[in-house]
Amino acid sequence: MSQQTLKIVTYNIHKGFSVANQRFVLHEIKHAVMETDADIVFLQEVYGEHSKWEKKVTNWPDHSQFEFIADSIWHHHAYAKNAIYESGHHGNAILSKYPFSEWENINVSLFKQASRSLLHGIIQLPGSELPIHLICVHLGLFGFERRRQLSTLIRRIKSHVPDNEPLIIAGDFNDWLIRAEQHFHEELGITEVFKAHAGKYARSWPAWMPVLKMDRIYSRGLQIVDTRHLKGQQWRKLSDHIPLYAEFSTRATPLRQAV
Repeated sequence: MSQQTLKIVTYNIHKGFSVANQRFVLHEIKHAVMETDADIVFLQEVYGEHSKWEKKVTNWPDHSQFEFIADSIWHHHAYAKNAIYESGHHGNAILSKYPFSEWENINVSLFKQASRSLLHGIIQLPGSELPIHLICVHLGLFGFERRRQLSTLIRRIKSHVPDNEPLIIAGDFNDWLIRAEQHFHEELGITEVFKAHAGKYARSWPAWMPVLKMDRIYSRGLQIVDTRHLKGQQWRKLSDHIPLYAEFSTRATPLRQAV
């Protein structure tokens, strides 16, 4: 595989509203995300459709929120419609500059209004020999939820991601006690990129004074080049989460042999 870089961002956009739904900030979110120059964007809490807000908000986009953010930058996207209600639906999305060879959503919501999913997409960079697996994650608020959802995620990786193919998992884990770590590292050989590169996990919630380590980026089979905690003033006025950024080289770190 020829060496390339891959820049990714993960961001829970709080359905395009600021904290406590005080302001509709999707246009500002779009501009801020575009400035990151990411190749892949993992989004959580994205409206696919909402007829009530569309009537109330004057600058509501004509398309879904993920298509609005993608615009002319990320031509390829996958969307997971998990929470469905009378006025619309929301879920998670992956935006990509590279086409998906395939993608699938695994809805792991235990409650009707909660959008919890594992959105698994596969891309292939130009000139590369191996596909890259992307999994966008949004896990539950309760420990019993997350345990079941993490078990599903681990089974998914073991059954659908060959050991020799690069993998990135990113999203809102709601796992402030870092319970996922032992399973990922011990069972799957997956590394948390901020812990590996900067020596500690990124604090991402609440945005105005990040304390909890809610959002995470994990990888396997890729070299970590850079990590950034995007906590500047502009981000603190948007969602209740802070986005995380990571840059990888496709010059792989040693992988376990596929079986």
